Amino acid sequence: MGQWYLEYEIQVNRPGLLGDIASLLGMLRVNIVTINGVAGGHRGMLLRTENDDQIERFAQIASTMDTIKVKKIREPNLRDILAVRHGRYIQRDVDERKTFRFVRSDLGILVDFMAEIFKQEGHKLIGIRGMPRVGKTESVVAASVCANKKWIFLSSTMIKQTVRSNLMGDEFSEDNIFILDGIVTRRAEDERHMQLVREMMRMPTIKVVEHPDMFVQHSEYNMDDFDYIIELRTDPEQEITYEMLEKNHMMSDRGTMGGSGLFNF
Repeated sequence: MGQWYLEYEIQVNRPGLLGDIASLLGMLRVNIVTINGVAGGHRGMLLRTENDDQIERFAQIASTMDTIKVKKIREPNLRDILAVRHGRYIQRDVDERKTFRFVRSDLGILVDFMAEIFKQEGHKLIGIRGMPRVGKTESVVAASVCANKKWIFLSSTMIKQTVRSNLMGDEFSEDNIFILDGIVTRRAEDERHMQLVREMMRMPTIKVVEHPDMFVQHSEYNMDDFDYIIELRTDPEQEITYEMLEKNHMMSDRGTMGGSGLFNF
């Protein structure tokens, strides 16, 4: 069965319009899987059909209707699926097409977005930008749970500062989600940790890098290596600045020097 995404703009909003469109699709033997409003005056549908020619027939008939204007008919991509599921499109950078923007109130959509990526097979490198305590790490962990994947911290400050230099047993599985903090990894002096990071980068699996801009500094990686860049803010106007992030990590380093807060194993 072929899957399709249909989005149309309502030109004349009258009672029974949705029923007429659903009936037309039904007569063409096109099944409606999901339907929702996706923007002001726009309605999105996920469709399934055994004969893709019926979709073309629907488009031809719809072009003669004065009540709707078809905007998109295509095989659904991830943004289309999430738009129908959540009722709106996630924000995408106009110039940097692999950059997606979220605010803290969108955490549910963000988790769903990452979970769908995590379910995919093979290599994916995801960078996530954001200020402290905005929900970056928590969202990655929640998405791993939704995707039924095990998450492995290579470096992190989620509880205490952690720097891994080796993995054990099933931690090497390609089904795992590998998470690292770009600032912690960049500042790490343990060459064994960097060797482990390089090894993970070569594996056909999902890697998530918090603070990707800091990670690529003084390393063999660059921003072009990332498949997705996610920006998470408390509000749309919040500026993501690395001066504050560096200061927070330096304070964290001093705190762990005086106690048992650094996990290095």
